[in-house]
Amino acid sequence: MSYKIIALPGDGIGPEIMSGSLEILSQLSQQFNFSYELESHDFGGIAIDNHGTPLPDNTLSACQQADAVLLGAVGGPKWTDPANRPEQGLLGIRKALGLFANIRPTTVTSETSHLSPLKESKVAGTDFVIVRELTGGIYFGEPKHWDNNQAVDSLTYTKAEIERIARVGFELAQKRNKKLTSVDKENVLSSSKLWRQVVNKVAADYPDVEVNHLLVDACAMHLIVNPSQFDVIVTENLFGDILSDEASVIPGSLGLSPSASFSEQGTRLYEPIHGSAPDIAGQDKANPFGMLLSVAMCLRESLNQDDAATHLENIIYTLIKTGKTTTDLGGQYTTSDIFNFVKENL
Repeated sequence: MSYKIIALPGDGIGPEIMSGSLEILSQLSQQFNFSYELESHDFGGIAIDNHGTPLPDNTLSACQQADAVLLGAVGGPKWTDPANRPEQGLLGIRKALGLFANIRPTTVTSETSHLSPLKESKVAGTDFVIVRELTGGIYFGEPKHWDNNQAVDSLTYTKAEIERIARVGFELAQKRNKKLTSVDKENVLSSSKLWRQVVNKVAADYPDVEVNHLLVDACAMHLIVNPSQFDVIVTENLFGDILSDEASVIPGSLGLSPSASFSEQGTRLYEPIHGSAPDIAGQDKANPFGMLLSVAMCLRESLNQDDAATHLENIIYTLIKTGKTTTDLGGQYTTSDIFNFVKENL
């Protein structure tokens, strides 16, 4: 079977981490005997420059017909028009592809625990997943308005939207350690009152999963004080955005964290959670591990190549253990060096 993959290199460091990762993917396909078709399209700021919009029609059309989308990064100080920003392409593609569930794992291995800004004793054994609702909430709510005197954003959720993401969390928890933490702001927000009510109702269908509720501010504290207590965290769009970025530094660097965004059926999108890092773009300094780990997620979830995914992950953690890392992880190697090390180990 041949798969169709769309690459969206994007902006900043996106093109350089994407190009090396696609070379690794090609080498893996030969080694593990699977085939795919690959197309690359403009997306984000580069698409604004070349097409006048961050999400051109031909880019979206290609993504809609793909098995998987690999995304580098978007944005940068060059694009400042509030009505036409690269990040609007992200919101647009999530909505158009129905990518309602964002999956962000946070894992601290024995090879990486010394890299954490927290004490090793606090992060040891940390292995949890944040399931973030991605197409509802305050980012998409209407009415939405701003001018020089007033701004309005609407935080809205329906019962169906909450139930859909809650089931993703529960089903993932069933495959892991059967523990789910639902995060809301139920003591203040009406949307969170509905959120907690619906999660409790869905919980009845998963009696083997232990359910806990945390207010978002308390969860932010517990992620730092005792991150290893969590298994699966499910939460709404804004809270998930903030908490997953907080969680991403627990292993030691934003450059270590992959993510996947799922629809109910169809295309899935994979991307590292770091930004476009325009200050180091083109300098061969970017950490490519987050992009490579996103490729590993793509191999496992969309291409059904679990052995290839595991092989790639093992190589990455071995490189980290032996100090073959970029400067953000305390190493002295370039982006190109890291890609070459991976190729040699393949």
